[in-house]
Amino acid sequence: MIRLLLIIAFLAIGGAAHAFDPFQAAGIDEKPAAAVPLDLPFTQADGTRTSLRALANGKPIVLAPVLHRCPNICGVTLSGLMQAISAQKYRPGQDFTLVAFGIDPEEGPDAAAASLRELRLRFPALLESGVHALTGSRADIRAVTDALGYRYQWDDGIGQYAHVAAVAVLTPDGRLSCWLYGLAPAPDDVQLALTEAGEGAIGGLAEKLLLLCYHYDPETGRYSPLVWTALRLAGGVTVGAGGLALAAAFRRERCKARKEGA
Repeated sequence: MIRLLLIIAFLAIGGAAHAFDPFQAAGIDEKPAAAVPLDLPFTQADGTRTSLRALANGKPIVLAPVLHRCPNICGVTLSGLMQAISAQKYRPGQDFTLVAFGIDPEEGPDAAAASLRELRLRFPALLESGVHALTGSRADIRAVTDALGYRYQWDDGIGQYAHVAAVAVLTPDGRLSCWLYGLAPAPDDVQLALTEAGEGAIGGLAEKLLLLCYHYDPETGRYSPLVWTALRLAGGVTVGAGGLALAAAFRRERCKARKEGA
């Protein structure tokens, strides 16, 4: 009986040790200015072959890694992204290219078409041009996601890929400009990210001046005013200086006490 209990306990511990951890399997490894391969072949929702370079056509790319048949967050992510795009000035097709990038190699054009149909019902004006849904082979998908530092993994427990909700903004030549995290990026963050990724090719003087006043924080995937960044740095310096002053005063008191004791 004891031996049986030990075997059961061992199996339970072993199973727990090898349990799937989505927080470990999925995530983003920051790779600033990473070069993404733009010339790999992918398939559009209508079955035609294309590449990221052809779709970009010299414009920035907003690339959203998704599962086209995702029952959880992907539809919400795409809808949140479209809402943010609707609330800022740049338009897909005219200023940038939006790509719903399928990460499941088992999905085909029909799954990509379903993604676009759902978005078209809610955002008909934005899907006339410049919005694409892609699928591809395992090797070509991984080449793009690995270059971006985007990690995801199949989970047998739920029968789908564990992945994070985030959107990559690329320069026209395929370098990673920034990530925007979460289910619904702020419209201002989308506009600032596209202004920065456009490298002067999109946006007017006002947008370029606005970008000078903001700083991209890779930890949050947000743009914050430089004045707040400066205040935080100043606060850190003040705290550090205060700590050094207290330490020096403490040392002086100890030296004084030793002398008086002697």
